Amino acid sequence: MNARLIYVMDPMCSWCWGFAPVLQALAEQAAARGVATQLVVGGLRREVTPMDAAARERIKGYWHAVQEASGQPFDFERGLPAGLVYDTEPACRALVAARRLDATRVLALAQLIQQAFYAKGGDVTQAPQLVTLAESAGFARDAFAECFDSQATREATQADFEWAQNLGIAGFPTLLAERDGQLALLTNGYQPLPPLTALLDRWLERNTHA
Repeated sequence: MNARLIYVMDPMCSWCWGFAPVLQALAEQAAARGVATQLVVGGLRREVTPMDAAARERIKGYWHAVQEASGQPFDFERGLPAGLVYDTEPACRALVAARRLDATRVLALAQLIQQAFYAKGGDVTQAPQLVTLAESAGFARDAFAECFDSQATREATQADFEWAQNLGIAGFPTLLAERDGQLALLTNGYQPLPPLTALLDRWLERNTHA
């Protein structure tokens, strides 16, 4: 029987940052029962011009809501620096590159990208920053940079975006459980850990005994 969790997210989605500790705990819960977690990137924003001051303040309002709900850290002073073009494709593509090179390190890189963007004021739309973070996650710098820039990775990233869109996933984070090709929705949107732990446990029990 084939079973897995599918985590659909965007590393520059603030609610995904809020959900990061929850996802980590759920992935560990599933792994203990032999069920792996695969990350799929959703493609939150594709901007081409720098954010203006009003947009930065609006998004920081979302950040405050996420911090209140989740307790995750945010650097409100350095976050969203002037001139930032809020294009999430490069950060998403970094995770796809990681998945192609070593899927076991994808979640670790996702958290490093999120920490850099939300808690340290970093600009994770820039390739050099993403390559440095990938190196911190254990990837060989040159190999990662080559994979990140490749046409195959760009196409695979777009395929992730289209998969999520075709499934009707309009918000992140979304966590799905798949068994023999059949998908079950665990959450669409942020939720705290306790209810999801119970929900996942029931699904895992069915997976074990089916």
